[in-house]
Amino acid sequence: MPLAVANSAAEWMARFGTPPRGAAVTIGNFDGVHLGHQQILRAVLNRARRNGVLGAVLTFYPHPARVLRPADAPALLETLEQRLAAIGSAGIDAALVMRFDAELANVSAEDFVRRFLLDTMGAQTVLVGGNFRFGHGGAGDVGLLGRLGQRWGFAVEIVPPVVEDGVVVSSTAIRAALRDGDADEARRMLGRPYALEGEIRSGTGQGRKLVVPTLNLATDQELLPRNGVYATEAIVEGKTYRAATNVGMRPTFDGARITIESFLFDFSDTLTSGKLEVRFWHRLRDERKFSGPAELREQVLKDIDHGKEYFQAANDKKT
Repeated sequence: MPLAVANSAAEWMARFGTPPRGAAVTIGNFDGVHLGHQQILRAVLNRARRNGVLGAVLTFYPHPARVLRPADAPALLETLEQRLAAIGSAGIDAALVMRFDAELANVSAEDFVRRFLLDTMGAQTVLVGGNFRFGHGGAGDVGLLGRLGQRWGFAVEIVPPVVEDGVVVSSTAIRAALRDGDADEARRMLGRPYALEGEIRSGTGQGRKLVVPTLNLATDQELLPRNGVYATEAIVEGKTYRAATNVGMRPTFDGARITIESFLFDFSDTLTSGKLEVRFWHRLRDERKFSGPAELREQVLKDIDHGKEYFQAANDKKT
């Protein structure tokens, strides 16, 4: 079944009934839906199936930091649509997307639990990480949540973090890896390659004419990997192609804005519109300025060879 999404408490109750039918619930922003998030979602689903209730997520839009500390708000890994798609792919039944504004920010910790987890969602079990905070000013923690559970009759389960190579998996750590250009580290923590989604846009035509033909991606996602060339996969028209992708300013052509250009292996169509997804597997090199199109083209052909070598080596490891 596809993920059922409600965009307010009223919409949730209209869909799932009053009093609510019951749920195992987790709460958070889930930016990236990384391995740590996935572990929590599995625990929610297991508890929900054991108890015969909904497996549910309560999340927020926009990110609370955009309201509370806009100058410090992180660049998000995913759009809301991508987050919900990943949550649905994990098997979760339903998501309540609460609009985070000044009114919601001022709800006390106890009122938040009573109004949304109990009265709206009918939480029988609440599953969170050990550093979970909630309510006005972040006054609520897992200790308070446990005491409220004892008072109001719901269970609380603390899900431990996921640690990869001695690092706790987190959205913050993934952002840092991508800013460093470490696509491999981001992939390990996400459990999949970091992906940018958007629309194909026509470029200047210089690349096709002077270097190699590429597909240009326009995306609403906020966090781009560090400028450079990557071994990637591109998904277009329902098919997956291996590719080499440049993220950067096109300094050889004195570019004035960041572009995302992918040369797809074994692809010859000319497309100027449509959906495109680019998945970042491995960083090949930094972006740099060349003496002209001929030198750039020579390097791009090397990048393509290096990209093919990377994927061949990855295949060899699997066999």
